[in-house]
Amino acid sequence: MTYRSSPTRRRRRTKEEMDTIRGALFDIVAGGAPMTVRQVFYQAVSTGLVDKTEQAYKSTVGRLLTEMRLKSELPFDWIADDTRWMRKPRSYDSLDGMLREVAELYRRDLWRSQPDYVEIWLEKGALAGVVYPVTYEWDVPLMVTRGYPSLSFLHGAIAAMPSDRDCFLYFFGDYDPSGVDIPRNIEDRLRSFASDVAITLEVVAVTPDQIAAWNLSTRPTKRTDSRAGRFGDESVELDAIPSDRLRALVLDRIERHIDTHALETVRVAEESERQILREIAGLSA
Repeated sequence: MTYRSSPTRRRRRTKEEMDTIRGALFDIVAGGAPMTVRQVFYQAVSTGLVDKTEQAYKSTVGRLLTEMRLKSELPFDWIADDTRWMRKPRSYDSLDGMLREVAELYRRDLWRSQPDYVEIWLEKGALAGVVYPVTYEWDVPLMVTRGYPSLSFLHGAIAAMPSDRDCFLYFFGDYDPSGVDIPRNIEDRLRSFASDVAITLEVVAVTPDQIAAWNLSTRPTKRTDSRAGRFGDESVELDAIPSDRLRALVLDRIERHIDTHALETVRVAEESERQILREIAGLSA
C-alpha cells in the first residue's frame, strides 16, 4: 500500500457518507482511547475508511475529529496530544485541601523493593498520552525524547538511574532512518556519562517483524534525512500501531520485572499509610 501525497480528484461525499465516516471514526476511537489523531488516521486507512494520503489525514480525519469534539460528539480526552502542556507549580486553597488531596493520591515507590529498575523511552511526544495510563499505574518513568534527546536530557536521565540495580530501558520509536539510530545514540551517550550504571536498552517498536506481522501502514522514507542512504524506500510511524496494542507492549515490558511478593508488600504498606493520612485529614469514617 503506497502513501499518496497527491491524490486524484474525487467526487464530493454526500452527507450520508460523511455521517458514516463520523460513526466509524467514533468506533475507532472508542475502542482504543486515548489515541492521537494520526493513530486514528492509520486505523481508518487499515479498514479502508479513507485513503492513505495527507489530504485524507488533514481534511477528513483531522477535520472531522475536531468537529466531533467541538459538537460534544466525541470526548476531548479521547484524543491525546502531549506536545503542549501548561507548566505551573501545584498549589492549594488551604492546608486542609492539601491534606485531603495527599491522602487520596499518596503512593509508595513500588520499585524500591523490586530487583530491577525500568524506564519507558518514547520518541514521539504526541504519543505520551497514549501510553501514560500504563506507566502511571506502574509508577514507571516515561522519558519522551522528541527525536534525538539533548545532552542535558541524557545527563539528567543517567543521574536519576540507580547504580545498585540493573536498569532496563525500553524504546518505542518510528521505523525510519533516524528512529532506528536514536536508540544507539541514547545508549552510547548514557554509557559515556556513567560507566557504573548497568544499562540494557531494547527497541520494542517499531520493528520489521511487527510491520510484517501486523501489516502496518507505511509511508515513503524521507530522503532529506541524512541517514536515509542505506535505508529502504518505506518507513513506518509508531502511530501506525493501534493504541491498545501499544499499551500492551508497554505493560508486557514492565511486568517482566515485577516481583509479585514484593509488590504485594508495598501495596499493603501503602494502604496502611494512606489510611493514616486520611485520619490526619479528617477523612476517616
